[in-house]
Formats: sequence, structure tokens, C-alpha cells
Amino acid sequence: MRKFLFTVWEIAEVFLIALIAVGAIKYFLIQPFIVNGASMEPSFYDGDYLLIDEISYRINPPARGDVVVFKSPYNPSTYYIKRVIGLPGERVEVENSKIKIYNQENPNGFYVEESYLSDFRNDWSGETSFSLKDNQYFVMGDNRANSLDSRYWGPLEKDSIVGLVRLRLWPIPDMKVFEKTMYSQ
Repeated sequence: MRKFLFTVWEIAEVFLIALIAVGAIKYFLIQPFIVNGASMEPSFYDGDYLLIDEISYRINPPARGDVVVFKSPYNPSTYYIKRVIGLPGERVEVENSKIKIYNQENPNGFYVEESYLSDFRNDWSGETSFSLKDNQYFVMGDNRANSLDSRYWGPLEKDSIVGLVRLRLWPIPDMKVFEKTMYSQ
């Protein structure tokens, strides 16, 4: 009987350690995320299953072009996925489909080149301008005509960012590992 109880205890210990390890990984290292909606097409589609890196931004700040998951500015229990366009200390001007960034290195500004956008997704008419403070980012969906983003609710606070998109697991034919940034200027 003692041997049986000892065996049960060993199995329970292994199960408990595995449960703690999985919990620690899920809550501190990576987190799953399912894309809901069309705001990031053609980069990510409704139903894509992603893994989010929660560690990188504890070491380095988000970079222009990073695709991030963050808590909605309207409801912290809802999560959004968008691309980082503007960085802390920059001024971002969006006019129709053109984005111009002003910063210390480019006081006259530069236009953001976004090779990841398809032409029909980039069609948005409107204009807005924001000056970003420390720990603020300007984020936009790749499907500009169908994205609720910083153009509407303003800068995103760094504290709201959950993590960086690192891996698409589903659908299997589209499985992909993403580099730190998908930006090209």
C-alpha cells in the first residue's frame, strides 16, 4: 500500500510541476492569440492562431513595423493586433494613404514605405496628426480602410502592449516565424 501511495504521490508531483511550468510559460513568456477580424489583412487573417512573445519588450522597446498585441483602449479585457508606426518622441502625420514621421534624426520628416501593404488595403481618406510622448506608440492595422486604430483613439501607452507576434501556428499551410520587425524604409 505504501508503494502505491508513493507512486501516486510521484505522479502528482510530476503533474504539479508540469502544470506550474506550463502556467509560467503561458503567463510570463508566450501567450496564444486568435486574430478576430480583418484589420490586419493581408498580413494576418481572421482565425489565424498566433503565439505572442511577452519577453522582448521587457528588454528592448517596440520598433517601427513590429506587429503587437495589446489591450484595447476601450476595454482592457479585449485585445487588438496592429502594427507599430510611430515611436515615442515622434510626430506622426497621416494624410490620406501617406504617413509622414518627424523625429530628431529627420526634422523635415520622412514618408513611411510599407511594402507589406497591398494597394487596395491602403486606401483611406482622412488626415490626423499626433505628437507622441514617452512610452506612447502610434499603431495602425494593415487593412487601413477597416481598422480601428491610433487614427481614431490616439496614441497607445506602452503599458497596454502585451507582446510581439512571433509565430503563426494556424492555418498550417501559412505557418510562419516572424522576425523582430517586418518594417522596411
